[in-house]
Amino acid sequence: MFKKCSLAFVLIPVFVCGILRAEDPSRIRQPKLTPQDSGTSNGLIAVSPVNPQVVWASGRAGTFTVTTDGGRTWRAGVVPGAEALQFRDVQGFSASVAYLLSIGTSGDPTDFRIYKTQDGGATWTMEFENQLSNAFYDCFAFWTPKRAIAHSDSVNGVFPDLRTIDGVTWQDISHNMPPALPGEASFAASGTCVATQGGRNAWIATGGSTIARVLATRDGGDTWNAYDTPLLSSPSAGAFTVAFRNPWHGIVGGGDLDPNDPNNAATAVSNDGGATWTLTQAPPVTGAIFGLSYVGGTGEGAGDEGRAVVITANTGGAAWTPDEGTTWFTLPGVSGFWAVAFASPKAGWLVGTDGRILKISF
Repeated sequence: MFKKCSLAFVLIPVFVCGILRAEDPSRIRQPKLTPQDSGTSNGLIAVSPVNPQVVWASGRAGTFTVTTDGGRTWRAGVVPGAEALQFRDVQGFSASVAYLLSIGTSGDPTDFRIYKTQDGGATWTMEFENQLSNAFYDCFAFWTPKRAIAHSDSVNGVFPDLRTIDGVTWQDISHNMPPALPGEASFAASGTCVATQGGRNAWIATGGSTIARVLATRDGGDTWNAYDTPLLSSPSAGAFTVAFRNPWHGIVGGGDLDPNDPNNAATAVSNDGGATWTLTQAPPVTGAIFGLSYVGGTGEGAGDEGRAVVITANTGGAAWTPDEGTTWFTLPGVSGFWAVAFASPKAGWLVGTDGRILKISF
């Protein structure tokens, strides 16, 4: 689902070369944005950098595209039999291995599928085809090439989520999930409603009900807790996207898809693994934040040097923060992008409508 300051200037922490340091705002260097040719005009919805050279992206009309040279050239294709589907999430692991998660528009529950390639997209194997009426698989996330979870909107008060431990078969773990609130769902906006970190940590962002929540596991999906966030929630609003830079520090973003209520785009941060959340300064975008990504590392040792985040809000714009939402900077002219992800501070990508791709480098 979809203080006023009396000082002459303010010292603002800036992400430069992997560290944070104080700078006069007039000296802040905006990231470099480089348009690239994706090889398709179909809208792109999700992006997955493997490293600074290998990146996968996916989107409408059964489309995927991949680069092995940092985006200088992209090779686009369409998965046979999926021409009418939209690939709302993608996960790459090498130039050869990647997964795709589809949704459909026909109302057929079997439109929700998981595909895998092991030969760079030359052929694809369908590993999962949904049979459950009213299920809607929004996104998936991986710990390793063989271990992952896929998340669905709730059905009759239950989240019919999936897990694989072999990279081939996907098993129902709905009995592990916390009870859903009435109408609780997630948003298939950029493939980032689920985030994984380390070997067993994962977080799921939800909305659609009266409270936007984050569902969290510390044991690879065996058990889960549900935590409230301060983001607006309604049938068209909630938490859309979540990321964690280490087991304890993370950020969640969301808003409202209702065009008559565009001023609810917000982010919140947690320093206790998702148990509690605090609103940041309001980001300079409108609508809903479809995707966000940490610029720096997301490993066990990622600390203050990894606090820079980029957000994108489709036609509501895009922005970045060097300090997890205390200070924001607009990305001028960047509009119509759904997803953003980084392999390194100098190698990130935004993808969006009409097959557009921007490389972003700090």
